[in-house]
Amino acid sequence: MKLIKPKFWDKNYLTFQSILLYPFTFIIDVKNLLTSFKRPIKYPQIKTICVGNIYIGGTGKTPLVDFIAKSFNKKFKTAIIKKKYRSHLDEKRLLEKNNKVFFCKDREISLAQAIKKKFELVIFDDGLQDKKIEYDLKIVCFNSSVLAGNELRIPSGPLREKLNNLKKYEVVFINGKLENKKFLNKIRQINPKIKIFNGEYVSKNFNKYKKNNYLTFSGIGNPISFINTLKKYKIKYKSNLVYPDHYNYSKLDINRIKKIAYKKNLKILTTEKDFCRIPSRYRKNINFLKIELKIKKIKEFKKFITKYL
Repeated sequence: MKLIKPKFWDKNYLTFQSILLYPFTFIIDVKNLLTSFKRPIKYPQIKTICVGNIYIGGTGKTPLVDFIAKSFNKKFKTAIIKKKYRSHLDEKRLLEKNNKVFFCKDREISLAQAIKKKFELVIFDDGLQDKKIEYDLKIVCFNSSVLAGNELRIPSGPLREKLNNLKKYEVVFINGKLENKKFLNKIRQINPKIKIFNGEYVSKNFNKYKKNNYLTFSGIGNPISFINTLKKYKIKYKSNLVYPDHYNYSKLDINRIKKIAYKKNLKILTTEKDFCRIPSRYRKNINFLKIELKIKKIKEFKKFITKYL
């Protein structure tokens, strides 16, 4: 059963729940330490970029993967590698709209297939914690609304590895505004050489949703980002439902959503990722907000990436 992210993960202070769960966090830390001794394999016949996170879920890495792939597919024969999870089919479908996607249970198998088919560049959607592959460029994503949360590892907090591991990576990409100077300074103290870039979601179809009142719902890693986007474009939502990340909607779920909307005389609006997870036969009268990632200092960002290719 999938769980919704606990709220105490994003507190900027220690909570009772975090302290209680810390012995389990210690086990995760030991596991990460043991895997750090593995020697990754270099694949000189192909260039590799990994876009991942250390904060679990909702950091905007998939839109960034899509952007990088589209930016370099004219110069290189480019593909995307995403590890196969049934719950991630929504992201696979979104990426496949513009890219070739390899979707195997093992990233090394996907990489071998990409090499066999003469691809020159692959972008990994997630995989920073996979120590079997030596990537040419490693990008860590954060969301500006939560950043690193309470900075503790799972399950005491939202991190998959210690924040100090930023010293191993080349780029931090923050989805949202660069407002938290304390966090930015901490990043630079950990790794003075790391480059920091940022971008924001922009909607391509928001105007058509400004006249009505909506029931909104989402099952994404950071549901706050969806709400912030609605507020940004002054889309009026009167009721909001939150589901676990990568939630697969059933007929019962959709009927419930439509029933609530009908009773409250509301239209229905969700994210594009959520819309992809709704079976096509149940999509009637459900709208989705289409967004894309707009990167700040885009020329500098592309130039930096090119150095590693």
